Amino acid sequence: MSERSIGKVISVDGFRAYIRLDDDLKSLYKSGYEDIFEVARINSYVIIPIGSDKIVAMVTSVRSIDETEIGKNKEAIFLTKSARYLVATMIGTIENSGKYIQGVYNYPILDNPVWYVTSQDLDNIFDQKKKEGSEEINFDDDYYLPIGTSPSFSDYKIKINPDKFFGKHAAILGNTGSGKSCTFASIIQSMFDFDYNGKKLKNAHIIIFDTNGEYKQAFQGTKENPSKNLELVNPFHIDKDGMKVPFWFMNFADFDYLFEPTSGTQAPVFKHALGLAKNQTQTFSQKLIPQVFISRLTTILHECEENDFKIKNTIFDGLDDFGRELNALDTDFDKTNLLNALRELVKEKAKLTKPGQYVNGNVSSAVLTESSVILKSELSLYYSSANKIEITKERNIDLPIYFNFQDLLERFFDEAISEQENSGNRLREFVSTLRLRLQSYLGDERISQPLLLNQPEEIISALAKFISFILGDFCKVYNTADTDLFTEYYKKNLEKTDLEKLAEDKPNQVTIIDMSLLPFEVLETITGLIGRLILDFTSRLPESDRGKLPMVIALEEAQNYIPEKNRGDRESIAKKVFERIAREGRKYGISLLVSSQRPSELSKTVLSQCNSFIIHRLQNPEDQKYVRQLVSAANEDILQQLPILPQQHVVIMGDAVRTPVQARMNNANPRPNSNNPKFIENWTADLDKNFPNYVKIAEAWEKGEKYNPSKIEPDIEPEE
Repeated sequence: MSERSIGKVISVDGFRAYIRLDDDLKSLYKSGYEDIFEVARINSYVIIPIGSDKIVAMVTSVRSIDETEIGKNKEAIFLTKSARYLVATMIGTIENSGKYIQGVYNYPILDNPVWYVTSQDLDNIFDQKKKEGSEEINFDDDYYLPIGTSPSFSDYKIKINPDKFFGKHAAILGNTGSGKSCTFASIIQSMFDFDYNGKKLKNAHIIIFDTNGEYKQAFQGTKENPSKNLELVNPFHIDKDGMKVPFWFMNFADFDYLFEPTSGTQAPVFKHALGLAKNQTQTFSQKLIPQVFISRLTTILHECEENDFKIKNTIFDGLDDFGRELNALDTDFDKTNLLNALRELVKEKAKLTKPGQYVNGNVSSAVLTESSVILKSELSLYYSSANKIEITKERNIDLPIYFNFQDLLERFFDEAISEQENSGNRLREFVSTLRLRLQSYLGDERISQPLLLNQPEEIISALAKFISFILGDFCKVYNTADTDLFTEYYKKNLEKTDLEKLAEDKPNQVTIIDMSLLPFEVLETITGLIGRLILDFTSRLPESDRGKLPMVIALEEAQNYIPEKNRGDRESIAKKVFERIAREGRKYGISLLVSSQRPSELSKTVLSQCNSFIIHRLQNPEDQKYVRQLVSAANEDILQQLPILPQQHVVIMGDAVRTPVQARMNNANPRPNSNNPKFIENWTADLDKNFPNYVKIAEAWEKGEKYNPSKIEPDIEPEE
């Protein structure tokens, strides 16, 4: 028996090994050549040798069972002794070469010996064989970025592979106050601290949807504790003044979700009006044949084909006047053949008379036949050209083409209604409620300002500026001579002197979009629109450049954007977008980092696409059950710890780590602005009589802003 043996396997299932400890193991420690080794502690490891390989199993349960023995002489004397058992989840294999791989391919047999884990085994498991910095990192295969330490083995760091963490989406889950914000901030900070084979990050693109306005402090720091990587990261904080998303970037699905037209009557007119608005230049220049003339030509065609008294009446009474009116029309369609066919019919008028009520005489069947062939052919050509124009309109509805929103209300709705066949006052009445809704949104500054509904003129290169603005690359399109709102906001941040000052001619590696003051009516529309524009932009990169612009979109409080259950009878527009990114984003280099305190309320589609999970304390039974369904059944025993995890402690599993593990996350420095309130300290403190400044806070509130004492002059004492 090996000196390292502590017991034997008594039962094996798909991923668990049941182990009976040796009777001569009198304590939970065993002496070895190198040290005294701990045995049978939750979250520690044991080794199960099989040939030249060694299975690594994590201890998830320890129990002691009293067993009764009857003496050999069958006398009525019972001796009781205690047997100790372990349940261990098999998580990985140390191969003969010393390489540790996640997973098990060779199972132990009954009575298989079990060994304690040595420091050499731990070096293999935690990838500590090399001294940090001594050898070049393989970014594809190595787990090299330290993000925490092992609670069970405090000398060992928990490391992730950033490519695997971000490459297939990741989720940070846990109750409020468990440390999710600090976990995310510390991981990103660790990435900028790390030395990558002698290089630092300089082209990262991390976009944070900051629901609660807490990450600005994490990446800029405070005056007392500024971020040590402030110049390297060059974080760009976009607040309410900079968070403007031009409404003309919206596609019809976005317009439909925001303005809620009824599907039967309002939506078709709304869609047509948008098509006219986005194609106004083409609409002005395109000269079509009015519908009333097309209807009359169609009637003449049918009468020619029927060859009865109707065509005689038409020829005798009004065909020559109709021909003159058609000839007078200014159209882009060549009417020559149509007019020639009508002239041939008019010539037949000489054969007709009207002595009484009816027209007498006969017209040439050959002329009728030839005219009907020409009319049918020309009308077919006209419909084909008109359809091309209509298809262009339909296509352009979803393109980011500028139009004046006021013109949509005052002009293009009327044009869309007038172009509808048999339209009249009734259709205008049906559409009137939608127009009123659009007018109310235009007049509501909470909605019109973020979406620029009152923008009077087109912003030059608006799409390029907006995308680079959001992705942190505005320095690549910045022109000091421009006066648009994106340029002015960026220029203002370049001119600042405090922590918010941006470094010139350097990309912003972290973009923090402060969503905390956006009204809920447009929150989902704006987040979904930003996500879709980013996906559309990356999908339009040349094939040779696909994946060369990787980026991370972090969704804080993700249940606000990607709920599993719809709020009402319509599916969230943001949910549709981010589910599409979850499915397709990886091939374009877009990764989602989802953070939420209620995983059971999140979209299953998004979470099912996540391959790495960092899970804090979860106490809600529904959330615990939901998380167990998401991850491998082999990790179910490890997840039993979720209700009792301390703050800052997590269970990490998935592709990002070498093995499922519990970790104590590194401290975030600076921390996000999400600290727990100190009730007693503040309740017992001597507060300034002007705290809080209700008047100033309310004044800022009324303006839709946050109160910032540093920007407001101190109160003047009132006169006696």
